[in-house]
Amino acid sequence: MGERQPVVLDDTSRAIIEQLQQDGRRPYARIAEAVGLSEAAVRQRVQRLQDAGVMQIVAVTDPRQVGFPRQAMVGIRVRGDSRVVADVIATFDEVDYVVISAGSLDLLVEVVCTDDTQLLDTVSRIRAVEGVESTETFLYLGLAKQTYAWGTRRVEP
Repeated sequence: MGERQPVVLDDTSRAIIEQLQQDGRRPYARIAEAVGLSEAAVRQRVQRLQDAGVMQIVAVTDPRQVGFPRQAMVGIRVRGDSRVVADVIATFDEVDYVVISAGSLDLLVEVVCTDDTQLLDTVSRIRAVEGVESTETFLYLGLAKQTYAWGTRRVEP
């Protein structure tokens, strides 16, 4: 999991991202009209943004609505290299988010499961990974906010 160099976004790229965040299926012709470019230029910019890893165009589902009602964040303390442990845990099907963090927890791992039995099995598999010292599981009881709109917020140098 290599780190990519940050990409400097101009106002036009931000506007394209904002258009796609509102509707990921919005036609390039409509986006072009909104941002003042040709359809071909928008298509090229979108491709460059995807190739650079700035964005993906995907369908985001609510796990509860598609058969995965049990979600949890697992905090992990690691001995040794956190990146190695993170790479192993990232291969688990139930894991959809792995963050290497600073502080009392070395990793934060989001798991999405069908039920408590699958959650228990997943946490047990996490605990068995070489280098995992301890875990703490935080069950999701509700979702107060989930947004993906940070790509259009202005960042000042």
